[in-house]
This record gives sequence, structure tokens and C-alpha cells, in this order.
Amino acid sequence: MSHLVAILAYDRLCTFEFGCAVELFALERPELQVDWYRHAVCAVEPGPLRAMGGLQVQAPHGLAMLARADTIVVPGWRDAAERPPEALLRALQRAWRRGARVCSICSGVFVLAHAGLLAGRRATTHWRYAERLASEFPDITVDVSALYIDEGQAITSAGSAAGLDMLLHLVRRDHGARVANTVAQRLVMPPHRDGGQAQFVPRPMASTEVSPIARLLDWLRENARQDHSVDAMADFAQMSRRTLQRRFKESTGLSPQDWLVRERIGIAKDLLETHPAMPIDEVADLAGLGSPESLRRHFRLHRLPAPTRYRQTFSAPAGEPTPLQHGLG
Repeated sequence: MSHLVAILAYDRLCTFEFGCAVELFALERPELQVDWYRHAVCAVEPGPLRAMGGLQVQAPHGLAMLARADTIVVPGWRDAAERPPEALLRALQRAWRRGARVCSICSGVFVLAHAGLLAGRRATTHWRYAERLASEFPDITVDVSALYIDEGQAITSAGSAAGLDMLLHLVRRDHGARVANTVAQRLVMPPHRDGGQAQFVPRPMASTEVSPIARLLDWLRENARQDHSVDAMADFAQMSRRTLQRRFKESTGLSPQDWLVRERIGIAKDLLETHPAMPIDEVADLAGLGSPESLRRHFRLHRLPAPTRYRQTFSAPAGEPTPLQHGLG
């Protein structure tokens, strides 16, 4: 039996986020030649359910379907200040205990938090809600820099569009890179989106000229294999070391060295996914991480599987379907 994804619907539904989940999992994709998902839209409460934009939704299933779901998707919750219905929280807790994967988009994280599924874990949400989440649930480590965070059984994502990044990540996790890349092409979106939420937080408008930081980022991406000290970056940007660190943090949300490491890890991940025969030492060298030991250490620090395991999980030879890596049904 193929993997069953339950998509929650409720009154005052967030239409865009709900639509993202439906687009990913409800559309049949026979051209992929894999055992694609089954889906079920599940009403949290009696309908018809009002959705943003004046729409109404009639869901064919109720919360009982969560007892059979392998993955549950919670779109943005209607009000971060409103405790979700107890029946929903209990249904999520039961699903969690039997091993179902539970995912949230944007403010949907509050539903998972109220259900107690994120205690002791990292999670993200839209940057507007991050302070509230951290204040109300101090046992959750809130990381506002991430577009999504995969903690294994719990996966949370940031603002609405980041939900697509997370959902595509689930496809990659279940079916491998080839299938995920094909789905991304169908959606006309990149398989990976670099960066985090910091780039979207409102800031004063800068000059219309290309900034020294933007030129520096482009140069670092093109030359990630080289050694780059902070002093060398400052020289390239023609500013003092102190000014560079301040401007860099304002622009990216990260220090120069943290950004560079994250960029190099992204390059290594792409190489592992797209070049299944490339030796690990060559991957480390081309990504600018030096040695296989350094590559493994950085993957471990960023809570990624070991490089060899990452390759086994996320790469797929062209033309060969990859079986589900995380199927409960």
C-alpha cells in the first residue's frame, strides 16, 4: 500500500498553504514511475469550511483518517493565539505514538507545539511568529534562520512559500533526488533554495546599486574551493573587517564564515546527489571543505547524515526509480 498523506482542513483555512500540500500529494504523477502517494483531506471540524479568499472546502474525511496516515500535513493554523481543538491534538498524539510523520507549514507549528510533539526539538516558523513560539513553548529550540527543519518524525517550515521547500524535501527523502528534481521542474521551482528567513526580514531599503556584500557573495560562490579568511573577504569588499562582519550579518543573518560553510555544505550535497560515483575526497575538495574528515564533521554539526549515507538516501541513478525511504503504510 502506498504512503498515505493526510492534509488537514479547518474553518478559516489558509488557502495557499493547503493548496501547496494538495498540489504536491494529490496530483497523480504516473510519469515518475514510482509508487506515488495516496492523499486524504481531513476535516478538523464539521463543514463546509471557510477558506481565505471566500472559498469553501468540503473534506471527504475526518480526524479518524489520521489513525491510518503515514504523514500528516498541518497548514498554517488560523490563529497563533488560539489553542487547537482537543480532538485534533489527541488524534495527532495517537498518530505520533504509532510513528506517523507530522509536518507543519508556517503557523501550523503551534498545532504541533500544543500537541507536545516538539518538546526538546528544534523547530521553525514564520519569523513573525518566532518570538511568540519561543515564549509560549520554552522547551522548543526555535531556529528562525531556517526555511525548514527536519527532526526526523517532526518537520516544520517557515512562511507560506517555505512550505513548498519542505514538501519537496519530503519527496526527496521518500523517493530520492531524481524524482524530487522532476517534481520541482513541474512546479517551476528550484530543487533547493539557498538561504534562510533572514533574507526576507524587512530592512531599510538600500541603494539601487549592487552592494559590495552582494558582489562578495557571488565571488565566494564562484570560488568556494579556495581558502577565504575574513580579512580577505573584507579586502575584496573594500571595507574594514568590523564593517564587513556587521554588513554581512545584516544581509544574510550569518557571520561570513558560517555563511561560507553553509554554502560549501550545499555544494557537497549537490555533488553527492548528482554524482553518485564521485569519490568522497573529491566531493570534499570541490566543495572547499578540504578532507573527507572535515566533510563528515560539518555534516554532523549540521545534523545531516554522514556523506555516504546522505548519498545512499538522496541520490538516484537516472532512469531508476527509488523506493520509499520512509514508508509506514
